[in-house]
Amino acid sequence: MKPVKIAKDIYDVGVNDWNIRDFHGYTTDLGTSYNAFLILDKKTVLIDTVKAEFADQLIDNISKIIDPKQIDYVISNHTEMDHSGSLPRVMHKVGEEKPLFCSKMGQKNLSRHFGQKWNYRPVENGEELSIGSRTITFMETRMLHWPDSMFSYLKEDKILFSSDAFGQHYAGHEKFDDLVGDTIMPHAKKYFANILLLYSPLILKLVEHVTNLKLEFNMICPDHGILWRKDPGKIINAYVKWSRQDAKNKAVVVYDTMWHSTEKMAEAIVEGLSGQGIEARPMQLRKWNRSDIMTEVLDAKAIIVGSPTLNNGLFPTVSDFLTYMKGLKPKNKIGAAFGSYGWSGEAVNLIKNELESMNIEIIDPGLKVQYVPDNQSLEACIELGKKIGKAITG
Repeated sequence: MKPVKIAKDIYDVGVNDWNIRDFHGYTTDLGTSYNAFLILDKKTVLIDTVKAEFADQLIDNISKIIDPKQIDYVISNHTEMDHSGSLPRVMHKVGEEKPLFCSKMGQKNLSRHFGQKWNYRPVENGEELSIGSRTITFMETRMLHWPDSMFSYLKEDKILFSSDAFGQHYAGHEKFDDLVGDTIMPHAKKYFANILLLYSPLILKLVEHVTNLKLEFNMICPDHGILWRKDPGKIINAYVKWSRQDAKNKAVVVYDTMWHSTEKMAEAIVEGLSGQGIEARPMQLRKWNRSDIMTEVLDAKAIIVGSPTLNNGLFPTVSDFLTYMKGLKPKNKIGAAFGSYGWSGEAVNLIKNELESMNIEIIDPGLKVQYVPDNQSLEACIELGKKIGKAITG
């Protein structure tokens, strides 16, 4: 990826990671990008870096515009290694005496990551930095999604450098929303569902705070994916909607199966849901990645989970998914459990207990079938689907 001019004297000097397919358990079918931004003014500023293995590309991109030694200030909005990994190379190239601006927690985290005695300049929330004809305002966004996270707002240009907020795992030659269109929104939704869902209450407070400040945005520049220049409000409104966790008449039936018995139950439950006009699909955990399932859970009203009983417990993929979903803390959901068993049948109650621990409203005590479901058992599954469907629409 070559440098991209995004505004007068402002460049994206980041890189595309075309081949990454797993981002700590999150599938990235179209890769991702690590965006970094160069601002030329009386003082030249670099905002964020890239993953360590792409350091040479970042430095090469900067060198196409200026000598890296001309950079006066470096800003680290977020210390996660996909954005800070190149800092040792960059600071060595730029000059280790140059000021490195970050949040207070950012200084602590960077010190623990790298052990370097850089010229840290920890900033306060709302603190401003004049770089000549422009001013950068620092906005603390603690726990969105790390304790050190902050935004940098270029006041005169009305450009928000938003770190990991408003991003998408997407690698492409298109750099802006108007060049991609609505096809980028599923990627943004997946990113939110798997990274930021847990922090929904904080996002709503942040949007309210920004609204009260009456900040305007000509562009929002996240550290992953495309930049929002045509309609920055579109992604802000989407974040508000997703943070509120308003649900559609939709259910996700997630399960795994050993000898297809739990699978047959899942399909019958979906049949019952569909008969009530509910959008529903069965999602088998060894066919669908948990990050794709969570994307569907985001705007679903119901989550129905099924597992065979294995060694008096849950099937491993089901246990994995429940742990993953629990960490993301979805809200405003109803749910139920189901599954087949041979001789003990603990899985259904274990699922029910896990769903209850997530404050998911349980609609049915749970449905379990011994060995292979017969017609009567499948009819009970259809009825369970109808029951949940009525609860969704009622």
